[in-house]
Amino acid sequence: MDKLSDREWTVLGALWDTGGTELGQLVEALRPATGWNRNTVLTYLTRMEAKGLVAIDKEASPHIYRALLSREDCRAQERRSFLRRVYQGSAGDLIAAFLKEESISPQERDELRRLLDEMEV
Repeated sequence: MDKLSDREWTVLGALWDTGGTELGQLVEALRPATGWNRNTVLTYLTRMEAKGLVAIDKEASPHIYRALLSREDCRAQERRSFLRRVYQGSAGDLIAAFLKEESISPQERDELRRLLDEMEV
């Protein structure tokens, strides 16, 4: 899977939120945040189908559109890509940079410690 564009994330987000829907409902779901019209959304859906991101059930009337990839699969791919590009694959460097720049809650700190403890052999 190639890196998703911001617009592809937006379309997929709407499809994930609806679980799959027909074009008119998708346009209405996207319009407040994007201002896109029916033709724009259809163009994105058609391109995304060609890339293997969206399935179009053409047997249904009206057609039903759904995401072919899960939200978590896309997030995981994005994380791996970011880690490779920016931190040369070093998860430790990434985590250290975030912790130096952003504060975390005590609950988040405890969860991070628990995860690190589980990783130790």
